[in-house]
Amino acid sequence: MSIFRGAASAYQAYRPGLPDEVTQLLAATLAECPWPALLDLGTGTGQVPAALCRWVSRIDIVDVDADMLAEAQRTLGPLVGDTPLSAHCCRAEDFTTPHPGYRADLVTASRSFHWMDPGVLHRLDAVTAPAGNVAVMGDGSLWTASSTWTQALRTLIQSYLGEERRAGEHGPYRGERRPYGDLLAASAFSQVTEHTVPFRRTWSPLNVVGYLDSTSFAAPSLFGDRHEAFREEALELLASYAVDGALVEDAVFTVLLARRPQAGRS
Repeated sequence: MSIFRGAASAYQAYRPGLPDEVTQLLAATLAECPWPALLDLGTGTGQVPAALCRWVSRIDIVDVDADMLAEAQRTLGPLVGDTPLSAHCCRAEDFTTPHPGYRADLVTASRSFHWMDPGVLHRLDAVTAPAGNVAVMGDGSLWTASSTWTQALRTLIQSYLGEERRAGEHGPYRGERRPYGDLLAASAFSQVTEHTVPFRRTWSPLNVVGYLDSTSFAAPSLFGDRHEAFREEALELLASYAVDGALVEDAVFTVLLARRPQAGRS
């Protein structure tokens, strides 16, 4: 069962895309590829390929949730034009190449690597081009954000669901294992560079509540018959922190770009 079961429409409507600087960073890795292929793992509703579609010649998206993939295809269809787009409903660890000789020039896992078995990196060694890059990236979530309003919101969620962060209906979220950089360094993609992109994002109270519906830690199903009461209380709380209707989030998008060591040699 998908951790994000039933969240696809909220995910599409309320999940933020990539900051422009992150998009440009990823696009630069494809500059010397004549027919660049993008493989996006844990695609959700396709935010990464939506940002990069103008720079790639083939897109493969992978997600275990069929509803997420359907939303991604609806979104990407008008954007990609004639660019081949293939959707694979499976775990990232179980991805199989769409045709013999397939190799991805850029593999991305945005806000999704923490749900995967680190063994996925071994699988990627067989499906990534010799000079290809693997990008593990994200900006945390409103659960981990440190502004006063996000901390107050987290406290409210905990008052309904308990202190531990939830992972949907699968129980408590157990967090990351080793640091991502260490996992990458121990893989075939051991040449790792870290890029940090500070940015500011503005929310409305309604957008925040919509975003919560897309998460594993505050999914509507976790609240049972108390969800509407939570929603009303959250809107009231957020309105008390908003300035001219806006809530400001200062965040950092971190991108770990990894490639095989020989790929960096001239």
